[in-house]
Amino acid sequence: MLSPAAAEGSADFRAASDLIFMMPPVESGSLNTRRWTLVAVCVTTFMLLLDITIVNVALPSIQRRLSADLTGLQWVVDAYALALAALILTAGALADRFGRRLLFMFGVVVFTSASLLCGLAWNITALDVARGLQGIGGAALFATALALIGHEYRGADRFSAIAVWGATVGAAVASGPLVGGILTDALGWRWVFFVNVPVGAFALLVARTRMTESRDVGSVRTDLAGLVTFTTALFLIVFGLLRGNAEGWASGLILSVLVAGAALLVLFVVVEARHERPMLDLSLFRRPAFVGVSVATFAIGAGMFALFPYLSIYLQDILGASPLGAGLRFLPLTAFVFVVPIASRGIVERVHPWVLASLGLLLVAIALLLMHGLTTGSRWTALLPGFVVGGIGIGLANPILAAAALRTVDPARSGMASGINNTFRLSGVSIGVAALGAVLEDRVSASLASTAHVHSRTLAAAVSSAGTRAVGGRPGLAHSAVIAFVSGLNAVLLVGCAIVFAGAVAAGVLMRGTATGPAAAADPSPAVAEESRGT
Repeated sequence: MLSPAAAEGSADFRAASDLIFMMPPVESGSLNTRRWTLVAVCVTTFMLLLDITIVNVALPSIQRRLSADLTGLQWVVDAYALALAALILTAGALADRFGRRLLFMFGVVVFTSASLLCGLAWNITALDVARGLQGIGGAALFATALALIGHEYRGADRFSAIAVWGATVGAAVASGPLVGGILTDALGWRWVFFVNVPVGAFALLVARTRMTESRDVGSVRTDLAGLVTFTTALFLIVFGLLRGNAEGWASGLILSVLVAGAALLVLFVVVEARHERPMLDLSLFRRPAFVGVSVATFAIGAGMFALFPYLSIYLQDILGASPLGAGLRFLPLTAFVFVVPIASRGIVERVHPWVLASLGLLLVAIALLLMHGLTTGSRWTALLPGFVVGGIGIGLANPILAAAALRTVDPARSGMASGINNTFRLSGVSIGVAALGAVLEDRVSASLASTAHVHSRTLAAAVSSAGTRAVGGRPGLAHSAVIAFVSGLNAVLLVGCAIVFAGAVAAGVLMRGTATGPAAAADPSPAVAEESRGT
């Protein structure tokens, strides 16, 4: 329970926020309220998840317009994913304490305002900072999504509503590259972000006039120490990986940053073990099945999703595709990501989760091997078999891992388990983008040194982020730049394959204790309305 002082402070905060957001009285549980709540949640979920993939095909255009280096481009992806990963669990706790509708509206305002700032960015640093702000708003939206649905819906209706929300998640992931390509080609890269503004305004209007408020009157203070140590540790590790090639891996700065990040992760574990109600319940990791789910989820984020920015640069700056052309070339992959979960529903009910999860990750690893072996004469169709197999693998593994995260824990802890699953996925993307980028830049540098006898980290970073455009004024280096980038991308594909394969092994060995069949997932969120933490 809250102390009197804390309760009074919470009441004052809610009273002030009620005035700010003009919260009108709405009848809870009415059909109209339920439908509008589902619409608002699905629209915002689509928007925030779209922004994870939509920006990938716009990266080459951003690089040209803002003269960004590789590190700046990596932060466009990482600032957003890192903020989401670090704050989802804490946002769920804040929603419990101050109100889920209130935090949802806060997320809409922050996300929409940050999207406007992204579109108006005058340099890459401004864009990176605005993307971090987007991630803060996105964490509030993602953390409250299932909680708001769980508050309004019960029984079979709740399952149907969550199914609609799940389809929205799939549609957002599947359509991101294509939508990004269309907007970038037709209106310019800034509209990748401007498009969120009217969507956010609509969601805020619905939230203010149609949603009801809910909160957990028994919630306790936020785990501030856990939030600070986890966020800082992630930032330092990602920063060290992003700057390692530029500063030198043995430099005092990089070694200090990476050691400090690792030390803070250890401190985070100590803090969480002692906290009364931690943002990350470490006792869940005593269950091998939950560890397997977490490792597999991290692996698919770090090994596959983190590759998309570099594949987009390859398609546009090496092969010469337009943003729309790049988006269309991603379509075979994203289409299977969307279709496979629907088509495989009957199989899922009869086969053990660990089999499907490990099979899905194994297919993704095979897909990366199929993409490996690119040459300077390769066309985009060389990627096609890998895109198809990878899409099938992701579509098979993703929903299984999400459901297994809930099946491996008690129903009362499903909110925490779901939040941890999302945190591992997004942390994988953040760290993967940084680590794979370091591999790419290192291989590009080595290749330039051997083929063009150029020993320049600056040029290597430029080629890694802009392909042949980095040597536009030096035609003699253009072919060497292509050789170098293709060599780097092949190395990245192998590293990604190894990461995902390790995840497949972890799923196959550790997830064998996961419950099977649809019963365990028939109503996956009975505790959502009560705990609703980190969906």
